[in-house]
Amino acid sequence: MQRIVYLDRASIPVEVFRPAFNCDWVEYPKTAAADVVARLAGATIAITNKVPIDAAAVDALPELKMIAVAATGANHIDLDACRRRGIVVSNIRGYAEHTVPEHVFALLLALSRNLLAWRATLQAGAWQQSEQFCLFNHPIQDLHGATLGLVGSGSLGNGVARLAEAFGMRVLRAERKGAIQVRPGYTAFATVLAEADALSLHCPLTAETSSLIAAAELQAMKSSAILINTARGGLVDEAALIQALREGWIAGAGFDVVTAEPPPVGHPMLFPELLALPNFMLTPHVAWSSQPAMRALADQLIANIEAFVAGQPQNQLV
Repeated sequence: MQRIVYLDRASIPVEVFRPAFNCDWVEYPKTAAADVVARLAGATIAITNKVPIDAAAVDALPELKMIAVAATGANHIDLDACRRRGIVVSNIRGYAEHTVPEHVFALLLALSRNLLAWRATLQAGAWQQSEQFCLFNHPIQDLHGATLGLVGSGSLGNGVARLAEAFGMRVLRAERKGAIQVRPGYTAFATVLAEADALSLHCPLTAETSSLIAAAELQAMKSSAILINTARGGLVDEAALIQALREGWIAGAGFDVVTAEPPPVGHPMLFPELLALPNFMLTPHVAWSSQPAMRALADQLIANIEAFVAGQPQNQLV
């Protein structure tokens, strides 16, 4: 009988149906890194959303045969160690192809139309004091006719592209940074930085993409550009981003992620003076979490496990 251990059940607040086969199912609301090996002892299948499973844990769990990642990103799993041991790692794909793009555009629209600044202006009573029917305190930019740069062309990047085209935006898909050749349908990374009115990130966090956007890249963007990151916090050098916002290298930024989640007290991306800026929006990693998307995630999670047990693993990273 399969022993399935879910390390962080509280991370997906919808019902997770049990597999169609008999199994020993154990779940914990959350698991500290120090408790991973003890809790997975005897498990054949581990489920994790964000709990790390490193090489030491993999080597200490001889009965482990599969890791079912309850998310798309798997940078918290040592894939090389799993490959060496023959452990199947499957992730979730396509479940957020509508909800994340919608969140991207919620951030993009709010920033391009200066909604935070307008709200503050209204709270200050400026409209009531106006001598005419409207105010002109804050500039508003249309998305129609603007250029959107996309870094990452999976289901989320493609979903953002569809919405961008519906808004009448020009879409540029960025080639990999430093690539010698540019693939058909893509544009050189440096060109995208220079031409984008908005840049949206949709790539995984790897050794190659860590700090993909740092000071040099931010300075290469238009001073009127907006940076959107709903992917992973480590894709952007946060110190450089804060400097860029304070010194006007770019016009604004909308983020759903930071490098450490949950962020510790004193994390610079949550400094009150930064959060008070009208050109910066931060949400607590919720772009993925609409009710329909979480339902789809939970169903695909169990489908991945059932496929593995049936001898036909799907959505494999390893």
